[in-house]
Amino acid sequence: MTKTALITGATSGIGRATAKALAAEGFDLIICGRRKDALEELAEELGSQVNVHTLRFDVRHKEEVNKAIQELPQEFNHIDILVNNAGNAHGLDPIHTGDLEDWDAMIDINIKGLLYVSNAVLPQMAERKSGHIINIGSIAGKEVYPNGNVYSASKHAVDAINKGMRIDLNGLGIRVGAINPGLVETGFSDVRFKGDSERAKSVYEGYQPLTPEDIADIIVFMVTRPIHVNIADLLVLPTAQASSTILHKE
Repeated sequence: MTKTALITGATSGIGRATAKALAAEGFDLIICGRRKDALEELAEELGSQVNVHTLRFDVRHKEEVNKAIQELPQEFNHIDILVNNAGNAHGLDPIHTGDLEDWDAMIDINIKGLLYVSNAVLPQMAERKSGHIINIGSIAGKEVYPNGNVYSASKHAVDAINKGMRIDLNGLGIRVGAINPGLVETGFSDVRFKGDSERAKSVYEGYQPLTPEDIADIIVFMVTRPIHVNIADLLVLPTAQASSTILHKE
């Protein structure tokens, strides 16, 4: 029986790479995002391989999330895998000069958004006693670095939620795991630095960062393990990175 995966933040970066990787493995897809054009483009690209359904919503808005998932067509309402990928960093400022709107965005997307989507999907998994949730965290959820304050706090929350899910769902046949990447070259830094492309580009210069495809490969590995195997928590770094603050550049 073909399995169905729901991926948030599927229009770019790790989410887009994951959609492509899972499609190559034969998984049907529910791809979620805010940009209609990007969703339709990806659905058209992958639709020749597998069945694809698009959901356009902002994970920050629980009414949108619930409505979209509750109204899934019958052929897509059996969700086997949830990849909680949607997330962002906004700003890189010391705590005393931080922007409150940046803080709200990170808390609303990285924490509340993950919870809203999980809340909408988990009851069906619990009823069936099967399913797999993968939460995309960050090295910032393991270590706090200078000026990372609220972003790090949001990813520490993801780490705690991942552990809490695994404990609460124990015995229900639902696997729960997290991937915590270090430096991955995506549009992440463009968002963090608010369109300052030169500053964003400099983050990835002088070493080989991870790619979205690297993380997507790991997700495929996780979801294709035997049912008795749950990869619970992974920290994944480029070879040049030793910690959140130690990075070797040529």
